[in-house]
Order: sequence, then C-alpha cells, then structure tokens
Amino acid sequence: MSQDNLHGTDADIKRRLAALALGAIGVVYGDIGTSPLYTLQTTLSHDGMKPTPESIFGVLSLIFWAEIIVVSLKYVVFIMRADNKGEGGIMALLALALRSARGDARMRWILAILGIFGAALFYGDGVITPAISVLSAVEGMKVAVPDLPHWVIPVTSVVILFLLFALQRHGTERVGKLFGPVMVIWFVVIAGLGVQMIAQNPHVLLALNPMYGVKFFMSHGMQAFIALGGVVLALTGAEALYADMGHFGKKPIRLAWFGFVLPALMLNYFGQGALLLDHPDAIDNPFFKLVPKVMLYPMIGLATIATVIASQAVISGAFSMTREAMSLGYSLRMPIVHTSREMSGQIFVPWVNTFLLVMVLIAVLGFRSSENLSAAYGIAVTGTMTVTTILALVVARYQWHWSRLTVAFAGLLLLAIDLSFLSANVIKIEYGGWFPLVLGVGVFIVMTTWRRGRELVVREIKQSGLALEPFIENVGEHPPLRVPGTAVFLTANQNAVPHALLHNLKHNKVLHERNVLLTVEMLETPVADADERIHITSLGGDFYGLELRFGFAEDPNIPQALSRCSKAGLAFDMMDTTFFLSRETIIADERRPGMALWRDKLFAFMARNALPATAFFQIPGNRLIELGAQVEI
Repeated sequence: MSQDNLHGTDADIKRRLAALALGAIGVVYGDIGTSPLYTLQTTLSHDGMKPTPESIFGVLSLIFWAEIIVVSLKYVVFIMRADNKGEGGIMALLALALRSARGDARMRWILAILGIFGAALFYGDGVITPAISVLSAVEGMKVAVPDLPHWVIPVTSVVILFLLFALQRHGTERVGKLFGPVMVIWFVVIAGLGVQMIAQNPHVLLALNPMYGVKFFMSHGMQAFIALGGVVLALTGAEALYADMGHFGKKPIRLAWFGFVLPALMLNYFGQGALLLDHPDAIDNPFFKLVPKVMLYPMIGLATIATVIASQAVISGAFSMTREAMSLGYSLRMPIVHTSREMSGQIFVPWVNTFLLVMVLIAVLGFRSSENLSAAYGIAVTGTMTVTTILALVVARYQWHWSRLTVAFAGLLLLAIDLSFLSANVIKIEYGGWFPLVLGVGVFIVMTTWRRGRELVVREIKQSGLALEPFIENVGEHPPLRVPGTAVFLTANQNAVPHALLHNLKHNKVLHERNVLLTVEMLETPVADADERIHITSLGGDFYGLELRFGFAEDPNIPQALSRCSKAGLAFDMMDTTFFLSRETIIADERRPGMALWRDKLFAFMARNALPATAFFQIPGNRLIELGAQVEI
C-alpha cells in the first residue's frame, strides 16, 4: 500500500517521511546508485572512442540531461502519477491501461502484448543487473592488484552471486534494515570522491550546458549515436522508482531522488570526468582510480555490498512481478513463500530464483567482464522504458483525460528519447545484446502461451458444459439422495453445471444439502474493494452462485474469504464443507483451432507442472475431492 497518506503531527509526519526516504535510498536506488561503477568507462572506451576533452564534456552533458529528462521528469514526475491504487510497476501499469480500453478488444490485445513483452524484458534486466553490478565492483581488485590472474574476477563474482541467490529464501526483512544506512554511506562516499576531483578541475561543470552534448553529436556523428548505448547505463534502475512506489509512496521516493541521490550521482560522474581530463589513461577504471590508495580495499568492499543491495532490489522486483503475472493470468502458478509476517510484499519464488541464478551465472561466465556485459545491458532496459512510456500515455489519455494534443506532445518528446536509446542499443545486438533479447522473447512466448492456453481451456469447458438452470429444475423434480453438509464446486462458468458436480452425482449417486458454485476472479487493481469482494446469487433448490474477487497484489485465500460470507447471508462451517475440483488433463490436438501444435504441447507441459489451483487458493487438502477431466485444445 502507498505510504503517501501520512497522518499525525508535523514532527511525526517529517520523521515518517524521512524514514521512508531512507528506506527508498536503500531499496529503490541501489541499481541506479551503482551505475557510476561502469557507465563512464564503457561509454568513453568503446568503438575507438577516446577520452578527449570534447568527448568527456559531451558524454557528461548527455548523462546529466538524460538523468534530468528520463529519470526526473519522465519517471519521478510523470510515470509515478500512474499509480494503480498506490501500486506501481509495469504489470500494475498494464492493468491500469487495460481498464482504459474496456470494450475495445483489439486495443486490449495490443496493450496486453506490449505489456507482456515489457515485463518479459524486465526478467532480462533481472539477469544482467546482478551480473554486471557484481562484476564491476569486483573488478576494482584489478586496480589494487594489476597482475591478478584473469580467472579470479569471474570466479569471485560467481561465489558472491551464488551466496546472494542462496540467501533469498530467508527474505530481506532483517537485512533490509541495513540497506538504507549502507546506501547512504555509499552515496556520501561517491559524492565526496567526486567533489575532491571537481575542486581540482572545476571547469568540468561547464558540461552542465546541453550545448556540449549537441556539439558532441555534430563532431562525432555515428560514434556519438553509439555512445547513447553507454549513456543509458546511467539510467538503469529507473524502472525501480516506479515498481517500488507501493512500498514507499511517491513523496519519499521523490524526496530521496531530488534531495540526495541525484546530486550524489552527478558529483561522482563529473568527478570521474575531471579525473579523465587530467589523466585520460585512467579510462580503464575511472571510478576506482578516483579512490585514494589507502581507501581502495575498503571501497572495493563497500562497492561489493552496494552492488549486492542493487541486485537484491531487482531480484525482489522479479518475485513481485511474477506474483502479479500469476494473478493476472500471464504466468503459470508457482509456489510462493512469504518471508515476513509484517510485509506481505516480501516474498520468495523458488522457481524464479533458480531460473535467475542459472541465467546470471551463464552471463558472468560467458561475458567475463563488465565491459563485455555492458553490450548486453541496454536492450532490456530501453525496451521496458519504451513500453512503459506507451502504456503511461494511454493512461494519460483515457484515465486522466489529457487532450490529444498534450498526449501527442508528451509522446513525441518521450518516445523520441526512448527510441533513440533503444536504436543505439540495437546496434549492440551482435555483440551481446542478443542475450537479454533471446531471454525476453523466451519469457514472452511462455507468458503468452499460458494466457492463450487458459483462454482455450475455459472456452472448451464453457462449450461442453450442461446448462445450469434446467439441471436445477430437473433435480427439483427428480431429487437424488441428499447428504448433510455444503459442497463447493470451483467453476469458470456460473451458467453451466461443473464437471465435478456431474461426476459426483453420476458415480456417488448423491447431492449435498447445499451446493455452491464458486468462481474466483482476479481484478485489474492491486487490492479489491470491500464492496466488490463477494457476490452471492441464490439459484433455487439450495444452489448458490458465489463470486470471489481478489486484487492482483493479493494472495487469494478461499477459506478466509468464505468466512466473510456470513455477513452477506451465506455462512460456511469449514468442518462441514467439502471442496470439489476438476483437475484438467490437457490434450494437444492439432485438429482443433487455437495455437500451433508446439505451443499446445508447451502449454500442456506447463499445466502439468503448475502449482495446483487448490494450493494457489489455499484450500485445505483434508476438505478437498479432485475429479479428473480431459480437455482437448
């Protein structure tokens, strides 16, 4: 839930705001806060680029104005307005955009495809961020020990990353309290290092003038355009500002950015630029060469801790987004472990953790250095940024009722910048950009296949279902043996007789005294309102239709929801209630219209390995009867 609605005395509000801002510094800004480790080095040393005064001033100008326009104006001011009941992130934004397109099936389909692809690319970011961040921090060892064997850096990084992912199952509740203070120390130290060098070369601040960026493009042409692929590294983590909005609120995130993080980052970037003006040979690692020798080893340790924190933020983001995707029907159901009793958002998804670990280790051992890995970084980041802009413009037009002219102007400005960064990174596809792209396409195929497969299954169930109303009338005219208790049948169609009910009546020759047809709906809002959670319909003959609604950021707990039904006139005694569910076995049939056969088989495989609906809805196993059913798609 958003923390923007702060109450109490002025002193209490200020204290609470400061505490939330401190937390935001630790969790939200870890990724973007560690980008000085590799951004300037990568941008000024690729494709024959040399750290000349002209290129240094040009790149610094581009970095500064990218931070102002993309992070400050686009994300902190514009995108963060698009909160879905306080929640942020691309899946929350997609749900908000889909609500804007109700009644327009074609537009909803286009928006869904865009949103899913943006979310899929976020997993690419979740792989590259830990790899490049930890590698760049450990590479400080080469400054301290120039003759270090080439295998030490990747092996040390692998060990750190393995420990990082192994600790995920314990959650971030305890170590999270350390994140804020550690990152405050990090930002203070990197700002201090920058100030020390700027004091020796104050004219480096002239790069604040955007004309230096313009002159850089005019004089370097294609080389300057390619340099945008490096400049975008300074923006990594901008998506986290929006994704973590629900944990901290807009005010603390904005306060932390404008009042602390942005100044510290700019001081360090310009400090590195000042160093390179005097010592162009320091381009092999300008960040660590800012550090006095006596502080080098402590700084390597601090940088490693900071990059682990940055990695933790993006990994946690992947867990949260997976839960939202499951609720919205874009991901197969997976086991979710809650790691905190106080914070429902702190979760651990074992399958996703294992997947990310394997991919991160492949990235580290395959690319071996942060410089090589930087070529793979930009595609995922800029792709997600572009999709976020498009979805936010849809929300601005249809939810905020901006005029077409205003939306067109904002879209032209923001998309021109996003597409410039994206196209500059497309050039790097053959040098490593293919890695997150292939990863993103793979996740996209899995998500769309699951979504389409579930639609086909529901369609088949609805088409083959027996009409409910005549069935109830027939039961009244020819009553079967009735047994005490309540039977709850999970069904996707309130107008048809559930397969489990028919099977129970056919094989057991009995019907319960009270029969409830239960449908669960996941809403396009993070939390369902109290008045929309439960809807009960009396169908006659002791049959009831029950619809339960949950938000996509909630854990659907059916027994808990049923306990609230007594207020709506339908009380449940859990010890006298039996749940019936049809477990579908998916059969891929190429003769049926729908998906390609290979996608049918992929969906059938995922359905077999998905977490059962009963576990996902937290239905107790000792109150459950499952009946098999085959569904051909």
